[in-house]
Amino acid sequence: MSQVNKVVLAYSGGLDTSIIAKWLTDEYGCEVVTFTADIGQGEEVEPARAKAEAMGIKEIYIEDLREEFAKDFVFPMMRANAIYEGEYRLGTSIARPLISKRLVEIAKEVGADAIAHGATGKGNDQVRFELAAYALMPDVKVIAPWREWDLLSREKLMAYAEEHDIAIDNKKKGKKSPYSMDANLLHISYEGGVIEDPANEPEEDMWMWTVSPENAPDEPTYLDIGYEKGDIVSINGEAMSAATVMEYLNKVGGENGVGRDDIVENRFVGMKARGCYETPAGTIMLKAHRAMESLTLDRNAAHLKDDLMPRYAEMIYNGFWFSPEREMLQTLIDQSQEFVTGSVRLKLYKGNVVIVGRSSDVSLFDEEIATFDEDDGAYNHKDAEGFIKLNALRLRIAAKKRK
Repeated sequence: MSQVNKVVLAYSGGLDTSIIAKWLTDEYGCEVVTFTADIGQGEEVEPARAKAEAMGIKEIYIEDLREEFAKDFVFPMMRANAIYEGEYRLGTSIARPLISKRLVEIAKEVGADAIAHGATGKGNDQVRFELAAYALMPDVKVIAPWREWDLLSREKLMAYAEEHDIAIDNKKKGKKSPYSMDANLLHISYEGGVIEDPANEPEEDMWMWTVSPENAPDEPTYLDIGYEKGDIVSINGEAMSAATVMEYLNKVGGENGVGRDDIVENRFVGMKARGCYETPAGTIMLKAHRAMESLTLDRNAAHLKDDLMPRYAEMIYNGFWFSPEREMLQTLIDQSQEFVTGSVRLKLYKGNVVIVGRSSDVSLFDEEIATFDEDDGAYNHKDAEGFIKLNALRLRIAAKKRK
């Protein structure tokens, strides 16, 4: 085991990372610095300070990163309409590079020679955390306890906690939590428990952010979403910051049963995994952004973006946010948003997001040409004949030659 003097731990204050804090001290004989990020998980993060102090931690970082997360990570991803394997809105994936970025920055500030995280050896998060860290601090040592220790069951973790007097919040001490959950401004995810079997329907009481579509209000909720250069800047005429936009859309979307997904996805490490997700804000944002682009983005530019989007989404899913290829694509995507400005009107109704209108001062929709009524010569119908014949030329030649 190589010498480590000081390590910065991504610390949630939960059972796993509390055990890791103690384990690092015992196994590596090093000083532990904790870092807890508020990225909109909906829980108080300040109690993590008391837990860290109780374990003798001297340097404790607790930071509100909601605005940075929304503005610099989620919003750029939304400009690309990114979605992995046609369904997953990348809620966990997009949060990891920000956490790694701060881990590395804090490591440099305090003179640490290592960082640590609580991701398991079976999941994607270990890859995401570490790829980001190495991109930003090439020589950093990464400690991943789940790949080193033998505490590979809930029971062993609980026994370790009791042996070392590590506080456990769960009043039902020893009872296995039914789901592994992860939350931030973009989503909340559920894995394990009864949904580990892809054949089982999720239990209704599992969902925390959304009402069921069946129990959603019988009257629709209308929203007017304002855009500037591909980003949401207002809702119903009220200017909002990036994080406030997402908080508001999570609330109103959840109330209308919007954003539930049940997915079997292909993890980067090679296995298939079933996860359930609530992504109210992300579901609304994706639908609204595509509507805004439909009015303001050139056809071929839009099609090129759609061609590239799966690769962009895969880069984020696999942990390559800080890669040159993602940054290259981001430049292209951001350039495409120069005139994606205007407003989209939509209604939320029993789990559905329905676009009912869109407008823009830089709209490419020309009513004079598109009209089904008399267009006063704006469009010459006879031009279509040559257009069709030229496009049919190769088909006609092939058909004649192959008879």
